[in-house]
Amino acid sequence: MNKNKTYHIFFSKLSNKLRIDIISNLEKNPKSVTELVKELKIEQSKLSHALRELRECNIVDVKQKGKERVYSLSKTIVPILRLIDCHSKGCGKCRGCC
Repeated sequence: MNKNKTYHIFFSKLSNKLRIDIISNLEKNPKSVTELVKELKIEQSKLSHALRELRECNIVDVKQKGKERVYSLSKTIVPILRLIDCHSKGCGKCRGCC
């Protein structure tokens, strides 16, 4: 797969408000689907679909804990989020993006 296509797929997964809300919520700590539904006030089917999209791109990881599936941010996505935070604080030239 070429680099441009890889970038497009990765960033398209992040270009959805619900998926960003999930990522932001999981920054604090891993959560089950039940916890995410309650905190994000979203239907479970919509949440599951968004989580599948994030898993396909290795943005979130999932572990089975009894009957629950617990989601967390992948170890590779956390440094990317920190870099975005740093960029948004230090970029004085951005207009409307930061």
